[in-house]
Amino acid sequence: MLKEITKGNEAIVKGAILAGCRAFYGYPITPASEIAEAAALYMPQAGGVFLQAESEVAAVNMLYGAAATGQRAMSGSSGPGMSLMQEGISYIAGSELPCVIADIMRGGPGLGNIAPEQGDYHQVVKGGGHGCYRTLVLAPNSVQEMADLTYQAFDQAERYRNPVVVLADGYIGQMMEPVEFPPAIAPPPRPEWAVAGDAASRHNFVTSIYLEPDKLEAHVRKLEAKYKRMEREAVQFEDWRTDDAEIVLVGYGIVSRVLKQVVEQGRARGLALGLLRPITLYPFPAERLRELSRTARQFVVVELSTGQLVEDVRLALEGRCPVEFYSRVGGNVPTAEEVLEYIDQTTSHQPLATSHEELLYV
Repeated sequence: MLKEITKGNEAIVKGAILAGCRAFYGYPITPASEIAEAAALYMPQAGGVFLQAESEVAAVNMLYGAAATGQRAMSGSSGPGMSLMQEGISYIAGSELPCVIADIMRGGPGLGNIAPEQGDYHQVVKGGGHGCYRTLVLAPNSVQEMADLTYQAFDQAERYRNPVVVLADGYIGQMMEPVEFPPAIAPPPRPEWAVAGDAASRHNFVTSIYLEPDKLEAHVRKLEAKYKRMEREAVQFEDWRTDDAEIVLVGYGIVSRVLKQVVEQGRARGLALGLLRPITLYPFPAERLRELSRTARQFVVVELSTGQLVEDVRLALEGRCPVEFYSRVGGNVPTAEEVLEYIDQTTSHQPLATSHEELLYV
């Protein structure tokens, strides 16, 4: 297929339609507004529905209703809008309904600004609403991946009957790059659990309310088992020159692209650098980090927040290696030169440990 120059936010919508999505409910917010604009343009052309709701609260509840019918449906927003959606996302997860939500992160807290940041990590990856639930979270670092991961997200949502969030920073949402789009598929048939207001589906019942404690506990344990299955089956990551890396950089989104430059520039100076990029933020590639800790002596996490991804890296490594942290916020993105300077100033250049026991004490 020919490549098409496309903006990241628009690639999300095109990827969704090609995956059989035929319903979008949302409310525009910078830097995610082009998602709603593209959905308004392309959904009707594909025979689908676009509806601009009166608020993000309304949009997420419309999404709940569409997902309950088995329709491939989605929404898109940014930080303040995602905050308003949290109750609805909890209801959707509790009702085990598949859907896709795109979050194009901006600066915060509060209104912040419309520049790129990664401060929604805790809210999205840890589950910002109430109760014990998780969303599967995909983190693209290119416009191509905005299309590909959104396309993939609908299959993942249906496989696990769970909401999936495509989490990108404002840079990835706003940039334009060549994209080769995946092949179009027809919307799949209505699943057997869905409700449709007809006699055939009358026996189906979609709800997240379980008033009797033992029944709610059984439901929550069922959800917990599903999340454990995700952790075994759905982890995705990218290794970049980690085979002989003594210092492993960790970052996602636009930061991971800067870190590839850091790796190349650092290796030109004799530093054995590598990159681990999480593609799924939940489930997190914790096992891969532990594998890398057998040969690396240090990890450096770089992110556009004051420290959210770094917590998961430290938890995964369980003290096996030192973890350094560098951040920019407010819409600022570090340059490769900044990160290299930080590595020069703060990382340990002692010889590589030769055993796991030594690594524990580096």
